Amino acid sequence: MQIDCTRHIDAGEPGDDGICDYYYEYDKYCFRHGSLCFVAKSYADSSNEVHFLSVEENGITRPMTDSDLDGQLFLSAVAHLRDAGKSEIYWLSGRGNGYESVV
Repeated sequence: MQIDCTRHIDAGEPGDDGICDYYYEYDKYCFRHGSLCFVAKSYADSSNEVHFLSVEENGITRPMTDSDLDGQLFLSAVAHLRDAGKSEIYWLSGRGNGYESVV
């Protein structure tokens, strides 16, 4: 498994007071094996949480499905994140509020 983690900042332009309307700092994770990649995001202000957002297969992004949760790459990614201190792990299911807990 190849793991890439990059830090990102998404912020609005500072106003006259020097304060941005919005500011988000997060780490984007890509867990890759062959042509399969799981993409996850963890915000700096809630560093114990991480959210799996999508799957890339052969360069094509698609939503995650229930069957993705049983794959070896996903299970290895979850184990890596738990070892890194992520105690609340979610995936974007599109049901209910959109995110479900990974048990």
